Amino acid sequence: MDPSEVVVAVDLGGTRMKCGLVAADGAVLHRETRPTPRAAGGRAVLDALLETVVELGQKATADGHRVRAIGVVVPGIIDAVTGTVVAENLAWAGMPVRAELIAAVGDDVPVVLAHDVRAGGYAELRQGALAGTTNSLFLPLGTGIAAAMVIDGRLVSGDGYAGELGHTRFIHGDAAELCACGQWGCLETVASAAALARRYAARAGRVVDGSREVLELLAAGDEVAATVWHDALTVLVDALVLYTTLVAPTRIAIGGGLVGAGETLLQPLRDGVHARLTFQREPEIVAAVLGEEAGCLGAALYAWDRVKADESGEQS
Repeated sequence: MDPSEVVVAVDLGGTRMKCGLVAADGAVLHRETRPTPRAAGGRAVLDALLETVVELGQKATADGHRVRAIGVVVPGIIDAVTGTVVAENLAWAGMPVRAELIAAVGDDVPVVLAHDVRAGGYAELRQGALAGTTNSLFLPLGTGIAAAMVIDGRLVSGDGYAGELGHTRFIHGDAAELCACGQWGCLETVASAAALARRYAARAGRVVDGSREVLELLAAGDEVAATVWHDALTVLVDALVLYTTLVAPTRIAIGGGLVGAGETLLQPLRDGVHARLTFQREPEIVAAVLGEEAGCLGAALYAWDRVKADESGEQS
């Protein structure tokens, strides 16, 4: 491929959009971050996304590059047939994202729309912590919790619904909290980075600066921090044991904001899973390696895959 050819890659998050122009060899020729105007509503978020994609394409052209495809990854449930998205944290309820992207950039450049966590898992599978595996799991613990499932060498999409491990119920009775999805006692209500901060604030009676501060308090011996951390670890072990029993991954890569805790997170997960397994194949539990770049890199990989598939089709 011509070295001047690029794809536009955008990872749309609830707070920020991570964007890039990426060459076929994976070189990131331009990267930038833009705010996601979530407070202004779903339409404003979509308009900001469309503006970003168009402007990145214009920059690529001005820099002498040819845009071959556009890869956009978003949170939520993506209808694989219609290209509509349901994403509560973006105020999207059946938003026609793919159609709007195509209308904004025209029919000449193919558009790929995919799930942000699966894109991150794809990047980890191709170039990161899951490389060389055929049965594995990418589990980022961030504002929410979703998973990218690699089974028999393939990422599982489930028509856009697969991998929502964060919305599996593990807490019952009076301890169960209402999840944004409408169910009580979801994994995400206890073990996400957002839940860690919220649950600490509720118990300590003061607001904290996210999960980062909770981890700092944990290291300083704060008892409330120790309690909410223990609760998170307990349900995470439950989730990993369930997943291991059902799917038998050989490696689990933990990502997202909480992986910044390092071995304070990973070693208790290893020990907890090891203690619970009997006949099951025990997975290796490691940190994901691509960090915040994973989603954008996955978007670029999906876009280049589309280019190669189109070229193969043209040649056949």
